Amino acid sequence: MSVTAEQILATHKANIDTLFGLTSKAFEGVEKLVELNVTASRAALADAASHTQAVLGVRDVQELLALQANLLQPLAEKSASYSRHLYDIASSTSSEFSRAFEAKAAEAQQNFVGLVDNAARNAPAGSETAVAVFKSAVSAANNAFESVQKAVKQASDVAEANFNAVTTQATNAAKTATANAAAAASAAAPKKR
Repeated sequence: MSVTAEQILATHKANIDTLFGLTSKAFEGVEKLVELNVTASRAALADAASHTQAVLGVRDVQELLALQANLLQPLAEKSASYSRHLYDIASSTSSEFSRAFEAKAAEAQQNFVGLVDNAARNAPAGSETAVAVFKSAVSAANNAFESVQKAVKQASDVAEANFNAVTTQATNAAKTATANAAAAASAAAPKKR
């Protein structure tokens, strides 16, 4: 099998298209990340301003303790939400790169198998055993590659499940801490007669 100049140019064109496509996806991920950070910064600034105003309007210690206790839960929930959005952006961008890699790997695998088949058809008489051994090795390598891809997918799924579990636990812990702090604030405040 001989490779023509047109085939080489077509391969280079496809590779350049893939490169520009992946570069575009990377920039989309960066844009989403910048947008998330700008939104989070605006929200944090607005929250800080409103909290400062609320602190300046406090009339007694009990009200201050209650205000501080009520600050924890929304802060934890916003942090968990930010982390989730960040993870989604990274996961989405990574998925695009993975799909492109898998497509290119499958294409290269098909081309290689075609090359091996062509070489086997044109092999001299008596080399059938060597060709069969080589085809078997190629098949084993392909199976190993597919197994690795499946293992990586399973590991990604486990990591995502763990991330979701940790986020839920952190949010629940913040809710519990807020409730405990509010109870402690009301218990510590002087009783009015």
